[in-house]
Amino acid sequence: MKELTILDENRSLPSITDKDQAEGRRYRFEHLSLPVVLGDMSFGKDDPGPGDRIPDFDLPTLDGGRFRSADLAETGAVLLVFGSYTCPVTESAAPGLNQLHAGFGDRMRFVMVNVREAHPGKNVPQPQLMDQKTANAEQLRDLHGFDFEVAVDDIDGTLHRALSPKPNSAYIVDRDGTILFRAQWANDTSALSEALEAITDGKPLRGLQSKELIRPMLSMLRYGAPVFDRAGKGAWRDMWLSVPPLAFVGIVLKTLRIGPRY
Repeated sequence: MKELTILDENRSLPSITDKDQAEGRRYRFEHLSLPVVLGDMSFGKDDPGPGDRIPDFDLPTLDGGRFRSADLAETGAVLLVFGSYTCPVTESAAPGLNQLHAGFGDRMRFVMVNVREAHPGKNVPQPQLMDQKTANAEQLRDLHGFDFEVAVDDIDGTLHRALSPKPNSAYIVDRDGTILFRAQWANDTSALSEALEAITDGKPLRGLQSKELIRPMLSMLRYGAPVFDRAGKGAWRDMWLSVPPLAFVGIVLKTLRIGPRY
């Protein structure tokens, strides 16, 4: 039964709980749309950024552990990356993340947080249950050979939405939960490397964030077709309907067999 706030005998409005549930359903879209794509292109002025504290969270990890804000004081700063099995940017970021982990993993905790599918399709639909989302996280980990922790956000993406639901953003978070650095795209390996080096060496950061757009977008283009093929029927259609130029580029690169799976 829905919780209602009674206004008078004839009218009522949904409670906050109902609003959150509605936002969760919208978050778990079944078909990519242009508004979602446009929202991915930049951080909003009210989105949490450097100097802000992240909200409390407690997420399961695939190794049976937990990724909890309450533990950061003990475990230390963390590179938190959002990603999914059907995200071309995550696909393009994976090699760089593995390299960064090899170089900084002994000094910085790395956690990939699996979120909603960026390009759901028949083979990989948008998860509606945690078991499905966990299974997708396992495929994401195994595909890229991640040796670091992979956590799974809740089904409504509570942590992801709280930090602005970009498909593959990255945050360096201090032990007190303060954001030290953020990158809109985790495949901006050079920016992340520079920030990690400064933080682990105890030096001032030259910049607090990377909003780089062009290079990350160009880097991910050749990964699009393999990801859409993996996602299955519907993923390509949604790209043609929402962002035809990117779908066209994907077809051209696939025809030329330019990409990691061709």
